[in-house]
Amino acid sequence: MGHKKREIHEEHENHERWLVTYADMVTLLMVLFIVMFAMSQVDQRKFNELKDGLAAGFGRSTSISDGSNSILDQPGQAAVAPIAPQAFSVTAPQVETTAGSQAVAQHDQAQAQAQYAAASAEVDRLSKLLARVNAALQAHHLQGDVQATIDSRGLTVSLVSRHVVFQPNLATLSPRGQLLVDTIAPVLRDIPDPLEIDGHTNQVDVKPKYYPTDWELSAARAVAVLRRLNEVDQVPTDRLTAAAFGHTRPLIDPSKPGSQEINKRVDIVVLSSLPSDTRNMIATVLKNRGATTGAPGGLS
Repeated sequence: MGHKKREIHEEHENHERWLVTYADMVTLLMVLFIVMFAMSQVDQRKFNELKDGLAAGFGRSTSISDGSNSILDQPGQAAVAPIAPQAFSVTAPQVETTAGSQAVAQHDQAQAQAQYAAASAEVDRLSKLLARVNAALQAHHLQGDVQATIDSRGLTVSLVSRHVVFQPNLATLSPRGQLLVDTIAPVLRDIPDPLEIDGHTNQVDVKPKYYPTDWELSAARAVAVLRRLNEVDQVPTDRLTAAAFGHTRPLIDPSKPGSQEINKRVDIVVLSSLPSDTRNMIATVLKNRGATTGAPGGLS
C-alpha cells in the first residue's frame, strides 16, 4: 500500500493579538485614574492632624484650637457644649511667681543686712583708727589743726591751715605742718589701707604767685605731704597716691568768715577696701548712730 504524503499546513497567524496588549494598556489607564481619584479625596481630620503635627515640629504651640480644627470623627457634631477659655483660672504660675518674688525679696533683704553689718564694722574700725590719730595729736597739742570725716570713701584727715600748715602761694610745709604729718604718720604706717593725698586751695579769685593755676598749687601741696610721709616717715610707696582738686572742693562754705584759711588744706584719706555698695551704707550707719560725719579734731 502506498503511503500518502503528509500535507504540511502553515501555522495559522493570529491577527487579533494586538487586542491583548490594548486591553492591558486600558486596564493600566483605568487603575491610574482610580489611584488619582483616590488621592484627590482629602480626609479633613487626617489633614488637620498632619498640619498640627508639622506646626508642633516647627515650634508653634498647638495647645489652643484656632476654631478650624475638630477633635471629633465627624466635624460639626458637638458632644458637649463649647467651653470658653475664660472659664479656666491658671493659678499655678501665679503661685510660682509669688514664691519666686518672695525668694528674691528674702535674698535682697539678707544681702542688705550683710552689707549694713559690714558697713557698721567698718565704721567701728575707722572710728578706732581716728581715736588713735586724736590721741597722737593731743599728745603734741595739735588736735586743733585737724578735721576728720568718715564717709563712703573711708576716713579723711584734713590738715587745715588754721595754724599755717602752708604759707600763702607756697607748697612747702611749715615747721608746724611737718610736725603735724610726723605725728599722725606712725598711726597710718601701721595699717594696710591705701592712702590718697588730696591737695586743695582756697576760693580766693587770685592767680597763684608761683604757679600757673590753682591746680598746680594744690598738686604741689599734695606731693609735699606725700613725700614727707614716704621719705621721712617711711610709709610704703605702694600705698600712696596724690590727687589735686584746686579750689573745687571747699571744706566749709566759702562765704563764712575764716573759711579761706581752712579750705586751703591737704586731706589724707584712708581709703576703705569695702565694695562700693557696702561703703554707700556707711552714711546710713552714722545717721542711725546719731553721729555727724565730721568735726574739728575728731568725729562727734
